[in-house]
Amino acid sequence: MAEPGFGVARSARPTFQVPAISNGLVTNQPLGERHTQPGELRTPLSLLTGLSAGERTCFLELKLNICKVDYKDYYKALGVDKTATAEQIKKAYRKLARQHHPDVNPNDKSAEQKFKEINEAHEVLSDPEKRKKYDQFGADWQRYQQQPGAAGRGGQPGGGFDWDQYRPSGGGFAEGSPFGQGEDFSDFFSSLFGNMGGGRPGSSRPGAGADYQAELELSLEEAYHGGPRTITVNGKNLRLTIQPGVADGQTIRLRDQGGPGRNGGPNGSLLITFRIRPDARYARTGDDLTQDVPVSIYKALLGGEHTVETLSGPVKIKLKPETQNGTRVRLRGKGFPVYKQPGQFGDLYLRLNLTLPQHLTEQEKELIRQLAALRPGLE
Repeated sequence: MAEPGFGVARSARPTFQVPAISNGLVTNQPLGERHTQPGELRTPLSLLTGLSAGERTCFLELKLNICKVDYKDYYKALGVDKTATAEQIKKAYRKLARQHHPDVNPNDKSAEQKFKEINEAHEVLSDPEKRKKYDQFGADWQRYQQQPGAAGRGGQPGGGFDWDQYRPSGGGFAEGSPFGQGEDFSDFFSSLFGNMGGGRPGSSRPGAGADYQAELELSLEEAYHGGPRTITVNGKNLRLTIQPGVADGQTIRLRDQGGPGRNGGPNGSLLITFRIRPDARYARTGDDLTQDVPVSIYKALLGGEHTVETLSGPVKIKLKPETQNGTRVRLRGKGFPVYKQPGQFGDLYLRLNLTLPQHLTEQEKELIRQLAALRPGLE
């Protein structure tokens, strides 16, 4: 009686039903101790001794490469749920592609491999038809790996699973494999989608190029005034105009300055993130600025005009007599320019810090004593 799923007859002369390769086509030929024809897969019985049923299945189907192909979780590769929308998938892909792009990580093999995995996942999940087939096929793929099975009808693997439901109606897959050979993607992708439509493996749809990322450091004054700047990215000089009022961590997009598109698709973008260096004079909060202003004790007591240096130039302010230490003065419209809103500015807040005289002369000390005597309660 034959062992289920293997076509192994329990007799003195066992015969194995194994896939044989003839002119690139998969056929079932009985192989045992008989003489094999040229081009057939010869399987010495000694190699199968001691193997479990599942191991023998894997060995006998080795030419089809089924047992060696691992199931790939494309949703996990992009970090999204299976219910993710097309926009969520696109957003996750762009973020990961920028992070692991070979141009951003030169000579990093792990980043290069990760980039390939991300592209492969996006290739499938961004295409509604491929995603549908992947969602249907993924469970069957895992089910196939969990249970040993004999070659199905027509020499197909999977113990009766109908692999033909995944064949394109317009043409067969590449010969020598139920799904063809993939040159640019993993074995799993090639096994699942193969030479779709009989053309070149992989997708021929136009695809946008990867986005590049760069950082540009500016002083607070440069961010305040804006203006033209020339930057070098991947050996290419790019001229851009910085709008006044850019913020630290703000990112702008230069379209068509990223990686080249695929199959005639548009180039990616260059994403530039601004880094504003801290300034010793000003603290920025949104479009408002705060500045510490030293004021002599004499001017604070008697009042008068005081000149303050701002980013837009010197400004004169009037101090009331007996101005206290820490007094805040608001200068409207003297803060940071509002980004992309010409003529609009935030406010500048002045914090007045009274300064005490040093290296007093004897005459000055005597005058201070006289002043103190007039206000005995302040001693």
